[in-house]
Amino acid sequence: MDYLHLAWKNLWRNRRRTIITLTAIAFSIMLVQALHNLSAGVYAGMVDSGVRAGSGHVAVYRQNYLESREESLSFEDHNLVTEIEAIDGVEHVLPRLYIPALAQSSRESRGIMLIGVDTERERLVNPFLKSLAEDTMVRSADSRDAVVGARLLDELQIKPGQKFVVTAQHRDGTLHSELLHVRGVISTGMKNIDGSLILIGRTRAALLTGSSSSVHELAVILSDPSYEEPVRGQITVMLGAHPGIEAVNWERAMPNLANAIKLDYASQKFIFLIILLIVTIGVVNTLLMSVMERMREFGVILALGSKPMVLRGMIMLEALVLGLLAATLGTLLGSLATWYLVSVGINLADFVPETLEFGGVVFNPIMRASWSLGWMIQIALYVVGLTLLAALYPAIKAGRITPVEGMRHH
Repeated sequence: MDYLHLAWKNLWRNRRRTIITLTAIAFSIMLVQALHNLSAGVYAGMVDSGVRAGSGHVAVYRQNYLESREESLSFEDHNLVTEIEAIDGVEHVLPRLYIPALAQSSRESRGIMLIGVDTERERLVNPFLKSLAEDTMVRSADSRDAVVGARLLDELQIKPGQKFVVTAQHRDGTLHSELLHVRGVISTGMKNIDGSLILIGRTRAALLTGSSSSVHELAVILSDPSYEEPVRGQITVMLGAHPGIEAVNWERAMPNLANAIKLDYASQKFIFLIILLIVTIGVVNTLLMSVMERMREFGVILALGSKPMVLRGMIMLEALVLGLLAATLGTLLGSLATWYLVSVGINLADFVPETLEFGGVVFNPIMRASWSLGWMIQIALYVVGLTLLAALYPAIKAGRITPVEGMRHH
């Protein structure tokens, strides 16, 4: 207890220097914790938006479909939708049929992606369809109603309520055409999607290609993202009775989003490393200056019979006290910053275009954090360890002082 009290008194001998170092370390901890929590919240929001408008938390495909996107690689639905929905943690299963086709109006023609969906299921999940009015949705699975991308509608030079033709290849190799009616218009904010997307009922899409009960994708939406691996494992076991079909996670189904998040987080880690390097330099400077100012004192202590190891221990104990104090203060500030970012967030609406696209996903311009208490404690303890590591050189320097050298120092 005497050593601890002595370490505390030694830290505050030069009050200004200690306060500056303590503030720098605490602010660094706060910055790293708040930025990490903000990133985690934004990434979670992007993933949630991506899986609901895209492939789901878990997706079921024919093997090799993800790599080739071959239209022929579909599979029979059988009773998989019902069986998968019975798994704990599964909220929805969305069957989809993807058909590359040609859309034609009386004025223009465009290559498009025709998606046959269960419109009732999709509307419960897809954030873009939720905003559509009831009278603009596809009325039934076999109707000729279509929801068309806003940009595609302009390019075809048609309006809601008008008709157009889509042509696709039938399973027998011939070209089949269907007359569709523009029921609603969807605007995702992504040019490539808004310029090529047409949603129709799955039954009507199947009639066009002759694949009555086939699907290309089963998008599985979970009530909690943490269920992803257990649910995928259960689906994989279930698919043992259906050779050639596989269940994949969202990272594999949506590699653009997954890679964009990984790249962004890697750049943040580099920033975190620079911040922690600054912390290390600050600690070394504070403790080394403290050692240099106390050379005469150390010489007297050694002359009275103390061992160099005692001096090293004193410096390390001062570093521990400094680290723990900074970690406590920094985590408190980090918690306050995270609380603000969770409840209020950062609104980028005034600084960016109308829609924000990242990794092929449109996300909310209001950036909100999410709590990651385990990581916050981890980074605080890591900085305490870093502080002790930074104190090694000053401690070694103190231990190498000889009684004569120390007592001659002014």
